[in-house]
Amino acid sequence: MPINGTIINYFIHCKRQCYMHYNRINMEDESELVKIGKAMHEEKKTDEITVENIKVDKIKKDYLIEIKKSDADIEAAKMQVLYYLLKLKEKGIDKKGKIEVIEKNKSSRKSYEIELTAENEAYIKNIIEEIEKLVEQDELPPVEKNNKCKKCAYYSYCYI
Repeated sequence: MPINGTIINYFIHCKRQCYMHYNRINMEDESELVKIGKAMHEEKKTDEITVENIKVDKIKKDYLIEIKKSDADIEAAKMQVLYYLLKLKEKGIDKKGKIEVIEKNKSSRKSYEIELTAENEAYIKNIIEEIEKLVEQDELPPVEKNNKCKKCAYYSYCYI
C-alpha cells in the first residue's frame, strides 16, 4: 500500500492506528463517528480530485482545500495537507493549503492556512521516512493510552 494522506494523518494522530490501517486492519467501517464524518463530508459536496494515491477535497485557483469534520486533531490534518502540497509540487503544481472545519471543538477558527515552506517540506519528508520504518516492523506499536482513544475507530481492538 502506498503512503497517502490518511496514513500521514494517522501517523501524527496515533502510530498504532497508522500501522494497523496501513497493514489493512480496518476498523473504520464499524465506527459511528467515521460514518458521521463521511456523511458530513458528502453533504459539503466536495469536488474530490484524485492524483495518483491522494484524494484532495478541492483545488481552487490558489488553494488546495481539505475538509475536516472537526478540529480535534488539527496538527494531523495540517501534516496531511502538507503531504498533499508536496505531492502536487512534485507534479509542478504550487498551491497553498487550507483546512476547512465543519464543527469547531477546540478553537474558534473555522479554517487554517498552510504553506509548504522549505522547513515544512523537510519535516513532511522526514515523517514519510518514519512511516516507512514503522509499517515495516513485525510488531504492532504499543497502545498510547490517551483521551483521544475513546473516540477512535480502533478503540475496541486496542482495549477490548
